[in-house]
Amino acid sequence: MSNEEKRNKGIAFFKKLVAGQDGPASAVRAAVPEKFTNYTMEHLFGDVWQGEELSLEQRSLITCTILVALNREAEQRIHFPGARNLGVERETLEAMIVHAAHYAGWPCAASAFRVLSEVWPVEES
Repeated sequence: MSNEEKRNKGIAFFKKLVAGQDGPASAVRAAVPEKFTNYTMEHLFGDVWQGEELSLEQRSLITCTILVALNREAEQRIHFPGARNLGVERETLEAMIVHAAHYAGWPCAASAFRVLSEVWPVEES
């Protein structure tokens, strides 16, 4: 598969991931050089996320878990709604955050629950 085909596949997936979110796609493009954006679309979203070994839901949950453990709130604001778009249940994210709290720390989990409440209010579940 050519880089252009991977980029197009990655862009299509990224649009599915951020569907319904205001700003993530433009924020990503504005925050990094075009070359980095191309790598992200070609390799990360066009290749890594498209592998056959894990489902999209599994990849999303793994990504969210890592972002919780690293306390990356800005990226959680993209990937928590993205998980929802890919079929991950809110209860699954909540259970993951509780589990991660025991390994990554309570402050990371408290921050993650705050972000989850902002981007995916309970009444929308």
